Amino acid sequence: MELTLIYTIVGFTLAGWSVIGNDSIQTLGTFIASKQKWFKWYTLATAASFAMIVTITYGWWAHDGDISYGRLTRIPYQEIQWYHAVAPGILLLLTRIGIPVSTTFLVLSAFASTVVLEKMLMKSIVGYSIAAGAAYICWIVISKFINEKFDEVTGEKSIAFWRNSVWVSSAYLWAVWLSHDVANIAVYLPRQLNISLLAVVLAYFTILLFYIFYIQGGPIQKVVLDKTGTRYARSATIINTIYAVVLYYFKELNDLPMSTTWVFVGLLCGRELAISTMNKDYKFKYVFPLIGKDFVKMIFGLSVSVGIVLAIHYIIIPGGYGL
Repeated sequence: MELTLIYTIVGFTLAGWSVIGNDSIQTLGTFIASKQKWFKWYTLATAASFAMIVTITYGWWAHDGDISYGRLTRIPYQEIQWYHAVAPGILLLLTRIGIPVSTTFLVLSAFASTVVLEKMLMKSIVGYSIAAGAAYICWIVISKFINEKFDEVTGEKSIAFWRNSVWVSSAYLWAVWLSHDVANIAVYLPRQLNISLLAVVLAYFTILLFYIFYIQGGPIQKVVLDKTGTRYARSATIINTIYAVVLYYFKELNDLPMSTTWVFVGLLCGRELAISTMNKDYKFKYVFPLIGKDFVKMIFGLSVSVGIVLAIHYIIIPGGYGL
């Protein structure tokens, strides 16, 4: 077996494990938190797997075999080398210790030129800002009507409505997120997959999803559970809907990859700030450690990503590719 093929298999396997185990909690975290006491983990995993299969298969069909939804047009296929496989390995390590690192930066930085990486960073910064601002405004308005921390949903019809809404909003968010982040795994594969390779990819992703539901999200799930009311169906629905709208906007904006992790953390940051603004009992001094901790972890992940791309361009292969 050629080394290139070995690096491809290792890189794809680690990237899939890292993306599903790390980034998927952005979209599935509130779903798991709000549903786990009502449904068995394998029921939730089956629902998420079905939505994943439909979304990726549709992207494969609509984009002539490209499961990345065209997000890799600025990152042409490259012969996989050892340093490409190192990036998701680092991501996997950071994931295991609960750091919400941007998969887009850590994985794609090993493939992208510095020019593309700079544009990805700018788009992600804008995404963080827009998500935080939109969340702050939305939850200021929401807080005028409900207190997510203390107001419980009452009445059978209301309870049923919000529980069903979690299914719908989670499915929509999961599909939009996949259209962004599957690129972080597909970068290791040919840009056009045949149906046999598609089946292998879907089977592997399904196994990973069942695993992440079995462990109830893993260490990264704490980022979700630390925030106010994320275990409640109503809060989960609102978070999912706003997050999906922001992601859809950036999906339609252009084909440049971006960090959905930054958007997610920005959304939770704006939400917590709004709740603390409107709730006198929820002081900013309690909020700052939560949002500050997530931001520091994000910057740490970005620093590692920049280190990887600089090492590739200036040390491993001086002159780089497309600087």
